[in-house]
Amino acid sequence: MITTLLYRIYQFFIVLPIGLVLTALTAIVTSIGSIAGNAHFWGYYPGKIWSYLICRLLLLPITVEGRENIDSKQSYVFVANHQGPMDIFLIYGFLGRNFKWMMKKSLRRIFLVGYACEKAHHIFVDKSGPKKIQETYDKARETLIDGTSVVVFPEGSRTFTGHMGIFRKGAFQLADELQLPVVPITIDGSFDVLPRTAGFNFVKRHRMRLVIHHPIPPTGKGADDIKQIMQKSYDTIMNDLPEKYRGYVENKDQ
Repeated sequence: MITTLLYRIYQFFIVLPIGLVLTALTAIVTSIGSIAGNAHFWGYYPGKIWSYLICRLLLLPITVEGRENIDSKQSYVFVANHQGPMDIFLIYGFLGRNFKWMMKKSLRRIFLVGYACEKAHHIFVDKSGPKKIQETYDKARETLIDGTSVVVFPEGSRTFTGHMGIFRKGAFQLADELQLPVVPITIDGSFDVLPRTAGFNFVKRHRMRLVIHHPIPPTGKGADDIKQIMQKSYDTIMNDLPEKYRGYVENKDQ
């Protein structure tokens, strides 16, 4: 009880103010660097350092498995389960690959951060019609070069229970369109650190694990191939979750 109280005091008086300053500085540096002409560099490394420092400030034990499964010169579509807000810090800080986020268009409205993401050439998804979806693919094609990859949460929203919901096919359509390998990523422990249901709350010190699975290469093109790779990715991620979080549970946000 005393340890938990001290950890919460530490979070409120140390981590929170430092985190707010780091977030603002990261957004500003990312924006300026990207505008200056190198979004490939500035769109990744400030965010990586920011995420790494936040996790270390929170004293969270983190393990990463499977980095040897990916080729530094190959572009990928990374797909991960979405356990909670800490997923962002875990992937950004510890994946070890230059990438762009594929995110909801609504996130552009976040003060400073949304602007920085736009200038860093992260990909905002507009699902308002076929033309807009095709524009997303076109932007991704221009971005995913020289080993740069994209990270997507195919569930589209965070879990309420720690269990996975269904996968949407957008990420897999993108991989099919660009003929890129899909790499499933299992996130384990993020829900225990800060579940969605906690709202604005203190984090719990708990191990987080990032598992980078073997790439699934394209074997063809079209609806059947998309469905097959999506199911294989889903099963791969699911099978590496702890027993208590295995199995589909409906997510009312999907």
